[in-house]
Amino acid sequence: MTVQEAKFEYLLRLGDSSLIIGHRLSEWCGHGPILEEDIALINIALDFVGNATSILGYAGQVEGKGRDEDDLAFMRGEREYRNLLITEQPNGDYANTIARQFLFDMYMYFLYEELKSSKDETIAAIAVKSHKEITYHLRHTSEWMLRLGDGTAESHERLQNGLNDLWMFTSEMFDMDEVDAILIKEGIAPDLTNVKASWEKRVHEVLTEATLQIPTTTFKQKGSKEGKHSEHLGFLLAEMQYVHRAYPGAKW
Repeated sequence: MTVQEAKFEYLLRLGDSSLIIGHRLSEWCGHGPILEEDIALINIALDFVGNATSILGYAGQVEGKGRDEDDLAFMRGEREYRNLLITEQPNGDYANTIARQFLFDMYMYFLYEELKSSKDETIAAIAVKSHKEITYHLRHTSEWMLRLGDGTAESHERLQNGLNDLWMFTSEMFDMDEVDAILIKEGIAPDLTNVKASWEKRVHEVLTEATLQIPTTTFKQKGSKEGKHSEHLGFLLAEMQYVHRAYPGAKW
């Protein structure tokens, strides 16, 4: 595998995760528990879609086959997507969404903090801009973790159930393969061992403060790096890609 091929694959992993979580959050539009939170979730969704646009646009340039961000977002099939499995999981209730978003935001915070030092200037520039947004995302979800976890008996139970259900998807965030090895050697991507250590420390601190238990499951669900996904992604893509596929090349 060449550096160019590894970089393209890595960019898909970054861009696809942002795109899919952005779409999931957009599904809350008009359904948030309160108006302010409805607006907050949609703004966060827009941040992720904006991040995906920048990354997938750059991925198309790296690939060199004439595909742009829209082609990569809307004209690939399920097995061609590289998003983390946690990002495609259904929203569930509000506590479940917060649990999913907190775990992912914490990962993004420490990953993009490392990517700001990437030797690839474009990746570093995207990371610098996105990290400012991610900092807000993490503060928002961390506050909701404390509010729900240390709130009523029902809010605590719902949030704990969300964590228990989603925990099995967290380990693949830190899995590394040939793509990572090549880009780490080139100084383009970070060693995820360091990201994992920071993630675990801060997640445990927040969960403890929120009076939540760290899930004990040892089952690990993986596969996204090989294009293997849960049953949910296909339905998500069918909805997200419909207009573009029905009217390819349409402008408005």
